[in-house]
Amino acid sequence: MKRFHLIFGLTVLVVFLLTGQYMDRFHYHLMYMADGPRMLYRTRHIFILMSGLVHVGIGTYFISRRTRIRHALQTTGSILITAAPVIFTIAFFYEPHFEELHTPLSLAGTITISVGTLLHLFSGIGKRDEND
Repeated sequence: MKRFHLIFGLTVLVVFLLTGQYMDRFHYHLMYMADGPRMLYRTRHIFILMSGLVHVGIGTYFISRRTRIRHALQTTGSILITAAPVIFTIAFFYEPHFEELHTPLSLAGTITISVGTLLHLFSGIGKRDEND
């Protein structure tokens, strides 16, 4: 899992760079765009960066838990944290076009990455086993 988080995190950081190029080349760095959609593009762009950095951080310090419950919490957290950048990338392309600045995908991504991070936290707190 350590290697997965590092590689996936670096891949997400490349996606962050590519979405920046997309804003620059296809939307002229958002110069002539209304404030609402411009804000949505920029914040979704930052959400992609955040989710990539979370992966790199977890990949740097990942220690696989040995007890069944801790390992299950950790694995579930990793799955949720992996889903978040996918959701944020989809949100980057679709939410700026929604009417009334409706952002259901970003809300789902934010909840997903938050719960996943908390599950990683819960897998490491409390009474430690000798092998953990």
